[in-house]
Amino acid sequence: MLRPSMLPVLGALAMVVVACAPADDTTSASGSPSSAAPSASASCAKDQLKLLKPGTLTIGTDKPAYEPWFKDDDPSTGEGFESAVAYAVAGKLGFAKTEVAWTVAPFNSAFAPGAKQFDFDVNQVSITPARAKAVDFSDGYYTVKQAAVALNGSKYATPGSLADLKDAKIGVQVGTTSLTAVKSAIQPTAQPNVYNEQIDAVNALKNKQVDVLVVDLPTAFYVTAAQVEGSKIVGQFGSDQGAAEQFGLVFQKGSALVPCVNAAIGELRSTGELASIETRWLGSAAGAPDLK
Repeated sequence: MLRPSMLPVLGALAMVVVACAPADDTTSASGSPSSAAPSASASCAKDQLKLLKPGTLTIGTDKPAYEPWFKDDDPSTGEGFESAVAYAVAGKLGFAKTEVAWTVAPFNSAFAPGAKQFDFDVNQVSITPARAKAVDFSDGYYTVKQAAVALNGSKYATPGSLADLKDAKIGVQVGTTSLTAVKSAIQPTAQPNVYNEQIDAVNALKNKQVDVLVVDLPTAFYVTAAQVEGSKIVGQFGSDQGAAEQFGLVFQKGSALVPCVNAAIGELRSTGELASIETRWLGSAAGAPDLK
């Protein structure tokens, strides 16, 4: 999963990394070109939006809300990459910060079938065809790679390729694309250790219960800088050999809000604001070698 300046943590990292702007994404979750409605259209006027609570934009995310995606476990601050993106989208839709309400939505429940208690959810949810059967996604707001983290000096601290990690005991969170990436890209000889919560997988590495932790790249920077002393990113890799993995905002299936949010994301991308938010909070993949 999972949830980039982490003052002071990623602030230091930002000194050695340069942001990589997200790739343009004009494909919807269904695989067809998205047709985002222009922000000035009547259907996207603030008073015409179909919301969970009239006059309030309700946004869901998990708890704890981890850095670098959120700051101090408080999504309402506007600090952290996803909090900043959420408020930037809200602003394009015409909502002031005081008109945004946050609600807790556990990671797996966000894209499970059923009624949603949010207008959209922001929680490092990767756009996949399977998930798109149960929910709708916005266009991608961040292109992500996976990363392998190991303890310094361990057998797996300097792999030359993904094949060198095949015999490692790997820890990963359940329900994430990190788990899918481990199985498809690394193809370990033993089943990975799967944890319900990200912090449990992090602690497993810290306590040497696993050899390698696999998380998304920005989270890996935070793990090595603030959570597991003496750890390092040993490499980054794609979740599959095809299209790049994208995080998307999650909506109730059939939500009329999707084209309006896509228009907002498109405007944030075209003006460079989305890239600026990424630069401030995430940095880039510098220092994380590509593993093939």
